[in-house]
Amino acid sequence: MLKTALKPRWIAGLVFALLLSGVFVLLSQWQLSRSAQHEPPAPSSIEEVKPLVDVLQPGQFFPGSVSDQMVTATGSYDPGKQVLVEGRLYNNQKGFWIVSAFAVNNAPTIKGAGASPQTWIPVARGWVADPAQAGPPPSGTITLTGRLIPSEAPLPNVDAGPDRASAVSTAELINKWEVSSYQGFVAATSEASGGVTIPFDGDVKALNIPPQPPAEQVNWLNLFYAVEWVVFAGFSIFIWWRLVKDDYRRDLEEDEDEDDDFDETGHPEAATEPTRPEPEHKVQQ
Repeated sequence: MLKTALKPRWIAGLVFALLLSGVFVLLSQWQLSRSAQHEPPAPSSIEEVKPLVDVLQPGQFFPGSVSDQMVTATGSYDPGKQVLVEGRLYNNQKGFWIVSAFAVNNAPTIKGAGASPQTWIPVARGWVADPAQAGPPPSGTITLTGRLIPSEAPLPNVDAGPDRASAVSTAELINKWEVSSYQGFVAATSEASGGVTIPFDGDVKALNIPPQPPAEQVNWLNLFYAVEWVVFAGFSIFIWWRLVKDDYRRDLEEDEDEDDDFDETGHPEAATEPTRPEPEHKVQQ
């Protein structure tokens, strides 16, 4: 069959089939790129600073609609409730987040056994390269502004150590601090006392976390077209192979017909005349 496939016309056919398959593969990649599209940004006001007490209720599920919302809250820090979360990047350098407990003024209280008389929220106050650079939070009444972020999941089977946390996890921090908390945390962008902005220490870097990119959605119709073009690419090669195979079979049949025209010695068989029956002789009596 290889001899048949090496015929000039089938070599040309293979080149054409490969070119056609390449076009189909490119069309498949184009459809695949269109199958994953970003959701159009929904009308929102996440960059508009809103009071935390109006945006999120303590003790309730964190709705996705308030994720990344810029909020403001007034209250006070507890210097005894502060942890460092390691493995956080700042300009591609690993360091620590300073996370402090912030008692929110006028926040609804959570009812039930073990609930604290005041509602708190973890605040990621900044980033440091070394734990020794993390100072205590500012004292007094503070008005903070920052981005509201859902609680992270704690790392399983990880003991971060004293005054450390594996993640900014509300479930982990409320057990460590023994307070009632919002289901989320604030990445602070500024802190003010008496209307005056409190500057960050020289070693503490502001987080300034941007909103997360919109989620992607799959366009199943484009994904189907992408698979369809791949099938067409394979089918074009299959058609070429099928045509070559049919030509190969025709060659075999022609060779068999030629072999039937020769006798065992390789000489053409002589044509034989059909024998005529001898005429019958009638016997006269």
